[in-house]
Amino acid sequence: MAVGVGLLVVNLLSPGTWGSEQKRVANRINYELWVQETAHVQRPLDGRCLSCEPANAALRDSIAAVRGTSEPNDWAKAGANVQTKKQGPLQFLVDIVPSNIFLSFNNTLMLQVIFFAIFFGIMLLLIPPDRAGPVSAFMNGCNDVFMKMVDVVMKAAPYFVFALMTGVVARMAGDDPGAVAELFKGLAGYMITVVLGLALVVFVIYPALMTALMRRNVFRRFLKAMSPAQLLAFSTSSSAATLPATIRCVEENIGVSKATASFVLPVGATVNMDGTSLLQAVAVVFLAQLHMVDLTFMQQLSIVLTATLASIGAAAIPSAGLMLLVVVLSSLGLDPAWVAIIFTVDRPLDMCRTVVNITGDAAVCSVVAHGEGEKLFQEKGA
Repeated sequence: MAVGVGLLVVNLLSPGTWGSEQKRVANRINYELWVQETAHVQRPLDGRCLSCEPANAALRDSIAAVRGTSEPNDWAKAGANVQTKKQGPLQFLVDIVPSNIFLSFNNTLMLQVIFFAIFFGIMLLLIPPDRAGPVSAFMNGCNDVFMKMVDVVMKAAPYFVFALMTGVVARMAGDDPGAVAELFKGLAGYMITVVLGLALVVFVIYPALMTALMRRNVFRRFLKAMSPAQLLAFSTSSSAATLPATIRCVEENIGVSKATASFVLPVGATVNMDGTSLLQAVAVVFLAQLHMVDLTFMQQLSIVLTATLASIGAAAIPSAGLMLLVVVLSSLGLDPAWVAIIFTVDRPLDMCRTVVNITGDAAVCSVVAHGEGEKLFQEKGA
């Protein structure tokens, strides 16, 4: 539902179109040249070729010179005459099944990797524990090693991100400093869209679900009870760091039992990332709009699936969801380096979406406690 809200808001507001049309054309040509340089991406997502149009020839040549790109390949020469293969409405289901998982790893086809991981895990559960044990231990060990690698890399991330962001912004701006202002105008629209989507989830979706499932309106008292944890989430941008405060607020202020809170909330901090999934949906469509890439309904439907799965896999640490945005962009055949564009404004949005994440965890916990017959709010002393 959060991904759906994000897609609805970003399609209505279209923040990626708020900037200069000329710069969007330049962004589009940059994208087409990236497609030309990328082996596993055959053609632009929407099949168009703006760099093939005579009116854009001079702009294409200047951008290609900056990128160091050679002459256009066969796809670019064919231009608008290239016809994309007709696909059925369920083609995305066919595309997520890998024919060769090692090729999927090599070409960063993340939907296929996720599908294989889920299928592999289910099969691991279906074999005897004594046979599955060594494989599970190996996987857990690999996970610990990779998480430590991420921890080490993230210590240097500010410097890496600054270098990446500077390169991307400089390439987009070219020799026109005014283009930077146009870029930040689009980023302002992106921030407004994300905040509006998060507000709809907190103040519309959650109250409606709690009222429907608990059969009474308790959301105002719920927000008051959760305000200390929400304030901490806003300052730390980490669901994991906020977890003790979330448990305390749910137990002491709402009245949920320790057994329910200690089971539901740690699971929620790991897999229930409503704010993160919403941001990924908004970010992908915004970046596509910024580069004049028209996403079809089926392509946006694949964003729902990928963003949901990616948010479940996101670690409960600051900016983890933005890291997984690379997965979503790669799965669609878009340039993952575009993430650098929105890094500049991610910190305040990360603070907001963490508040949404822990609010969703507490809302689900309250609904579960109500279903278990526990006395909540004014019923606590009854």
